[in-house]
Amino acid sequence: MIFCVEDDRGIRELVVYTLQTAGYEAVGISDGEELFRRLQTEQPELILLDIMLPGEDGISILKRLRSGAGTGDIPVIMATAKGTEYDKVIGLDLGADDYIVKPFGMMEMVSRVKAVLRRTAKENKEQIRAGEICMDLGSRQVSVCGEAARLTLKEFDLLRLLMENQGRVYSRQQILDLVWGVDFIGETRTVDVHIGTLRTKLGTCGEYIETVRGIGYRMRGSQ
Repeated sequence: MIFCVEDDRGIRELVVYTLQTAGYEAVGISDGEELFRRLQTEQPELILLDIMLPGEDGISILKRLRSGAGTGDIPVIMATAKGTEYDKVIGLDLGADDYIVKPFGMMEMVSRVKAVLRRTAKENKEQIRAGEICMDLGSRQVSVCGEAARLTLKEFDLLRLLMENQGRVYSRQQILDLVWGVDFIGETRTVDVHIGTLRTKLGTCGEYIETVRGIGYRMRGSQ
């Protein structure tokens, strides 16, 4: 099930219709109040969330989703107005998994939904370990010293890349290509920012991620 949170009825109905035509179950939701009411009884696979909403805006809603015990891991694609670079940055920093700029084409929207769902789909039950860090690929959960670590989609994928290739050095550009995709338009500083937040969330185990001066990063091997 996909929730489309959009106050414009015409856009909302078109998005829901398109998703249903593409084979997904989808419902339209007009505001944050209705969203959280529905979340009490049903957890979607993904939320399409408009930033400009009446009452509580999308950024505030995203904060509540990411801090909620049962909603923190739900993938979220933010819909932002053209030219609102600040909203995109804030949304991604708060844990949005992707964003799409309005007005957007329906095919582009479906493509982004498929990409996020593909990345967040359960893969298998294999676990990867690096010292006190344990990653379960099936549930996409990470624990550090036995305690759950809540990571965003990109933080998880970044950590997985490093954990699966312990000891290997990756340049910032290589990490961008492998984690964000070769079509990503952004600076390599994006990698540095995510490495910083990832280290913070890993606590004392954050030191496992080493900076290789002048090149990039690696996960220290043989923890």
